[in-house]
Amino acid sequence: MTTAGIIGGIGPESTQEYYRLIIASYRRRKGDGSYPRVIVNSIDLKTVVDLMRANRLVELADHLLGELRRLERAGADFGALAANTPHIVFDTLRRESPIPLISIVEVTRQAAEALGLKRIGLFGTRYTMQGRFYPEVFAPAGITLVTPEAGEQDYIHEKYMTELVNGVFLPDTRQGLMDIVERMRTREGIEGVILGGTELPLILRDVEDGEVPFLDTTRLHVEQIVARLLS
Repeated sequence: MTTAGIIGGIGPESTQEYYRLIIASYRRRKGDGSYPRVIVNSIDLKTVVDLMRANRLVELADHLLGELRRLERAGADFGALAANTPHIVFDTLRRESPIPLISIVEVTRQAAEALGLKRIGLFGTRYTMQGRFYPEVFAPAGITLVTPEAGEQDYIHEKYMTELVNGVFLPDTRQGLMDIVERMRTREGIEGVILGGTELPLILRDVEDGEVPFLDTTRLHVEQIVARLLS
């Protein structure tokens, strides 16, 4: 039986959502009452954030590789990072990981292609919005990614790091995020928004906006994880 390995804790709230969604999707698709084999390695978010803030990306990759090796020793057949921001070093991880990895960025691009989207807003931490790892994956598909203006990025990042990763989901913050979506739709002509932080779907899950579809990176990632488990 195939075993999934999840690097979690980055952050804890979305790691719980990953586990819940993996179980639910697997049982729905399997249909025989069985459960998947999942190993969660919940690592220290502060260590990851400190390395990101200092731009010590080589050390970040080494740290995550050590945690992937821990998953491999525990019996995982493949792995996934339950977060967007650490994908800034995904190319290194994929090259050196002892187990195959599923990229949250690649599965999100596949979903955007399936929807025929060509101009998409990108929300996430500052590292995700300002990084190259999303555009480098989306550009070959002819998809343009648009990031919020500088002040809007500051707002999203601050709310993400001080509220969302700590499990705080406030109506005012939800409205603030939706205001940015609307401004970008008017200003930039975006056709959708990538929720490029795995806590963002937790605060926006009940929002209905037919004008601008949300690409929920957590759910998209989970569906690929479950597909690999079932294969």
